Amino acid sequence: QVQLVESGGGLVQAGGSLRISCVASGSIFSIISMGWYRQVAGKQRELVASITNGGSTTYADSVKGRVTISRDITKTTVALQMNSLKPEDTAVYYCSTRLRYGMDYWGKGTLVTVSS
Repeated sequence: QVQLVESGGGLVQAGGSLRISCVASGSIFSIISMGWYRQVAGKQRELVASITNGGSTTYADSVKGRVTISRDITKTTVALQMNSLKPEDTAVYYCSTRLRYGMDYWGKGTLVTVSS
């Protein structure tokens, strides 16, 4: 079992920046990757960025060049630095982790609102 707690969401003006973080606890040695997803009401949850234990990163095309995902393995945390935010970035952002054998866990989410 892995528990994930997100923090850092809030209200920001378009063009601004925000950093959201996630802390994992529990069976942390089973984690093989962590990532951030976002979801808008009425739409599917989508991948924003992910990072493997080896440091390989993946970004959605919509955020490339504007966001950076990082992970502190020793502290079992993952952060998403978001710059040049747009109103369409408004969503609930969820921290996720994948364990060995494909088991996934999710945090409760943190709301990011970007005003125009």
